[in-house]
Parts: sequence; C-alpha cells; structure tokens
Amino acid sequence: MTGHWTESHKNMMLFSGRAHPELGEAVAEALGTELTPMSARDFANGEIFVRFEESVRGADCFVMQSHTQPLNKWIMEQLIMIDALKRGSAKRITAILPFYPYARQDKKHRGREPISARLVADLLTAAGADRIVSVDLHTDQIQGFFDGPVDHMHAMPILTDYIMDNYGLDNLVVVSPDAGRVKSAEKWANTLGGAPMAFVHKTRDVDAANQVVSNRVVGDVDGKNCVLMDDMIDTGGTIAGAVKVLKEAGAKDVVIACTHGVFSDPARERLSECGAEEIITTDTLPQSTEGWKNLKVLSIAPLLARTIKEIFENGSVTTLFEGDA
Repeated sequence: MTGHWTESHKNMMLFSGRAHPELGEAVAEALGTELTPMSARDFANGEIFVRFEESVRGADCFVMQSHTQPLNKWIMEQLIMIDALKRGSAKRITAILPFYPYARQDKKHRGREPISARLVADLLTAAGADRIVSVDLHTDQIQGFFDGPVDHMHAMPILTDYIMDNYGLDNLVVVSPDAGRVKSAEKWANTLGGAPMAFVHKTRDVDAANQVVSNRVVGDVDGKNCVLMDDMIDTGGTIAGAVKVLKEAGAKDVVIACTHGVFSDPARERLSECGAEEIITTDTLPQSTEGWKNLKVLSIAPLLARTIKEIFENGSVTTLFEGDA
C-alpha cells in the first residue's frame, strides 16, 4: 500500500449486507482492511433493522450487497444501509451492486410495462447513494439511469485468463448465445487471440418468462472448441439449448462462461447434463459447487477491491482495463 493509502485509510469504511458476507470478507481482505461491524435483524413482519457499530461521520463509505434470492429483501436492506449512512453524516456513499437487480427490465417491450432497472437506480438515489459500482450490466444503457457516476466493471479478463490458462487458444471459437450479445462476443474474441466467432439464432416468447428456443448456429463450429459466453445465466434453458445446437453442428468441446450465475432451478440439472465440459462463473452472487459436475467459480473480490481503492484515492477506474472500460 502507498503512504497516501495508509494515511487516509481511517476515512474509508467498507460495509457488507447479509446476502453474501463471504464476498464482503474477501474484498476487505484484498484491501487490507476489515468490514465495519453492524447489527442487522428482521422483525416478525419482515421489516429490516440496521445499525452500524462505529461512527461514519465524514467517512468515504462503500456499501456492498449481492442481490441473490430473496432479491427484494436484499435490495431493501441495501437501501436501509445507505439511508443509515446518510443520516450518520457519511461524506460519500458508494453503492456496490456486483449483480444489478432487475437489469433485464431495462426498456418497455410493450405498453403498460415498467422499466424496473431505472426504478432501482431512482431508489438508490433517493436513499442517498452518490455513486454506483456494478459488474457486467445486462445493457450499457443502465449507466444512464443513475444521475451520479457509475463505474461499470468487467469480469471478462478474469474469465478469459482462466480459459487461456486451461484451454489454450488453438482451435477456439467464441460463441454468442444470441444475436444481441455479438458485440460482447467480439471483445471476447479479440482478447482470446482474435478467435473466430459464431452465434446461436434463437426465438423468445414475450408472453412467457424464461421461454427460449435455440434454432441454429450461424458460423463455423465444426470440430472446434467453443466458448459459449453470456453476462448471466438464470434457469439455464437458453445456454443448455445452445450447447445442444453447437454439438449438433459438430462442435468438439463446449465451455460455458458467464459473469453472473443466477442458477435458478432447474439450472444445475440442465447445465450439469447438457454436455458442456465446464461452466465458469464468478462469485458476484453466492455460489456452491455442491451437486454440480462441472462448475468453476472465480473470485470477483480482487477486481472490486482495486475498484474501491481507485475510487477512494480519486484514481482512474478505467486504467483497470487498460483503456477497455
């Protein structure tokens, strides 16, 4: 740590909600600090109470929460934590949402639908957040929903480094699960030595959640090792269907990589049995390899710790990606 970091360290305070305490502890360890202790409990009717055990007056506060199930409870807890910090005279409050909730509801597909991703940003603003940090937002436009600074971090270097170290670059094809992810797949392909690309054409039923049909592969995957990438996997239907289509098109091995492993039922069964060599994800959400045949979880904590350090020291978050941010 630099001298500046040591001298100013007392003004930086890190807080973690109850959704994913292991990630909070890992980020604190990477920063060489400790989580600020707090009392948190649920009342009988479901209301949440939070109180911090130390003064936060004048502090640069970072509030982490992973929005896993029950998602709405953890959103509310983070909002209450931010409100407590604001009323405790914190100097600046940065809300860290490794997985941004309601990110798929980022626009109106039809009339009388909400834009819930914007509502979440408005709630964070109303609670008192000055800044947001998130990882691999479902769409870039979500950054514009918040009036203050938004640091949009990327897990791609963590995932691609693992792929290069364990699978190499020979005979590799980067596959997007649909046409909408082609731009992201291009970044992956460039990082993976200029690998060729393909994508899976699919159709979606706008009237039914999680109902997707994978149709055919656009691009050459015959005899190739495929990296099937996405920002998040929920029930796994899209990805499992894409693996099947790739195998039918002659793909040799398929590796699945995603930042956010939501893995709602029956994702574990689908992905364990779909024929993929490995499913690689990060711990933006709590993960367990129990019951999985082929799940690898990589830590997002070092990236979040470096981001917090740059924000605290008024450095450049962009430099963490060497210009790719």
